[in-house]
Amino acid sequence: MKTLVSRRGLVAMALSVCGAVSALSVAAPAAAAYPEQPIKLVVGFPPGGGGDLYGRMIAQALSKSVGQTVVVDNKAGAGGNIAADIVAKSKPDGYTLLLAMSGNLAVAAATKPQSIPYKVPDDFAPIGLILEAPHGLFVAHNSRFKTAKEYLAAAKTQKLSFASTGTGAAAHIGMEMVKQAAGVDILHVPYKGSGPAITDMLGGQVDAFFATASPLVGQVRQGQLRLLAITGEKRNAAIPDVPTFKELGLNIPVTQWYGLVAPAGTPEPVVKFLAEHLSKALSTAEVRDAIRKDAATERDLPQDRFQKFILEDIARYKSALTPALLKEITQ
Repeated sequence: MKTLVSRRGLVAMALSVCGAVSALSVAAPAAAAYPEQPIKLVVGFPPGGGGDLYGRMIAQALSKSVGQTVVVDNKAGAGGNIAADIVAKSKPDGYTLLLAMSGNLAVAAATKPQSIPYKVPDDFAPIGLILEAPHGLFVAHNSRFKTAKEYLAAAKTQKLSFASTGTGAAAHIGMEMVKQAAGVDILHVPYKGSGPAITDMLGGQVDAFFATASPLVGQVRQGQLRLLAITGEKRNAAIPDVPTFKELGLNIPVTQWYGLVAPAGTPEPVVKFLAEHLSKALSTAEVRDAIRKDAATERDLPQDRFQKFILEDIARYKSALTPALLKEITQ
């Protein structure tokens, strides 16, 4: 009897091992075959916007690299927070990705962590940083202000104003950093988009516009706008005549950035696979030139360093939150 039980045990063990080996043999090819279906890249902008164009550029480059279609899915609204929430709650299988940006990850996490329906960085698996673009101080082509120094000096004795694309947006807080560093009080006038803001600036209703530089570089080259200064550590090769705020003695480190993240829990081999192919895409002349032409800079910053970058950016925005500014943003 003992022998019979022992044999039955051995048979059971053998069947168990065979089942495990069989499962592994099925799972291994499945993982190795990724991606087996189209990948969805969720973008928090409507079609045609600056972020959407970058999203489509990366989607196209990744499609070529991974051998599978990457489809852009536009989910605009709430400054990109809707898109971020969709991805945070998606199945972590590598088939739903987010074009992350400073607004829906860093700014939202810094200014209203209790109001957004996702947590940064807990709900996301970082894949890699894609690019950074400076924010800039713009005035109309016929403005009396020829330099940022003149504009800020005038703000010490006159009541000046600046436009932004929305209260609490990355550029708005960037200009608040400029105000704090320069020791000036300038009236903030929020708009729903750059079009109305520029129209009113050209019409003299507001004195300046603080916004991400890249989408407006074309209008600067055409002579419609004047770019007085940009954020960041150094001048941009696409606009070499424009000084940084740092050159004026004002340290304004924030930029508009875009990166790629997946839902938390996405298998590490899949995340690494995507990170490698993103890096490959950023190294191509086609992608690099497209990013650089409008004063942005490609940033091949992989997983762990990208995670650190996001946390540091959250801290940068938090440092600018005075009680008055926080009240303006959250009311």
